[in-house]
Amino acid sequence: MYSFKNDYSEGAHPLLLQALIDNNLENNTGYGLDKHSLLAVEHIQKHLGSTFSKIYFLAGGTQTNLLVSSAFLRPHQAIVSAYTGHINTHEAGAIETTGHKVLAINSPNGKLTPKLIQNTLDEHSDEHMVQPKLVYISNATEIGTIYNKEELSALHHFCKLNNLLLYMDGARIGNALCSADNDLTLECIAKLVDAFYIGGTKNGALNGEALVICNENLCTDFRYIMKQRGALTAKGFVIGSQFETLFKNNLYFELSNHANDMAMVLQEGIKQLKYDFLTISSTNQIFPIFPYSLINILENDFEFYIWQKIDEYSAAIRLVTSWATKPETVHMFLDSIKNITLND
Repeated sequence: MYSFKNDYSEGAHPLLLQALIDNNLENNTGYGLDKHSLLAVEHIQKHLGSTFSKIYFLAGGTQTNLLVSSAFLRPHQAIVSAYTGHINTHEAGAIETTGHKVLAINSPNGKLTPKLIQNTLDEHSDEHMVQPKLVYISNATEIGTIYNKEELSALHHFCKLNNLLLYMDGARIGNALCSADNDLTLECIAKLVDAFYIGGTKNGALNGEALVICNENLCTDFRYIMKQRGALTAKGFVIGSQFETLFKNNLYFELSNHANDMAMVLQEGIKQLKYDFLTISSTNQIFPIFPYSLINILENDFEFYIWQKIDEYSAAIRLVTSWATKPETVHMFLDSIKNITLND
């Protein structure tokens, strides 16, 4: 039984585990002020160019999103998100526990545009409603699509004009940056958003995300807020050491490339078998539409999520590949579809 449910089923890339073993008996400073965390910051800063940025290492994506909401917003302010946004669908109301409302917008491709956001601003025009303040986007999105430079620049310009903050959830930012359709770099992103994070959990790390705050005004007392929310990890060097290894020799992007390549082999193979897709992705999440008769048989050997019902006969499933997905596993899945289809 192989799982295509997510990209964090495996532990960590062997080089990260080796680094943790090598550093295990060191006497490190706590709370992210150790030499490995500082070196990790140095490596990441090289990708950000001369842009102002402060980097904070956190345990997970939901925690990072919650901290950003807590730190950046006043009590009456709200977050604008695509309906499919992770904060709206898969974080158990974490944002709402901070007292902030998520204003969700329907978007067929999982992305926000100035026009979509403007509609929400028009609906929230006075003090009798929450005030939209932070625009939340994911790159890659929850349905595998990505923002290009033109789209992100347009959002940046719109947010500046309307005194909004722009925040990018980067749980799968590596997959977005390594997509064949991508024209952004980390340096570009740092210039076009107020904050974003670089996901480690879904790209070869045991755990950890690197939050990059690009707007100097948003850094005030951030470590206090981390401490208050239980996010100032005593053994911060565990996360720092992993990011040091991921960014020392561009391992981070090698792992993202591999995950994307495996997904594209799957996507192309499924296309050749004449099946449609809910959306066409260029990252490590794909959404083929299969009849339930095929899905039921595939579930005997593979795990995946049924993402969306299409009709009474078919549904879109989500297949996620990772840094550890083996080519033979991908071909096994494609061969299973062929054999089931031939015998149907």
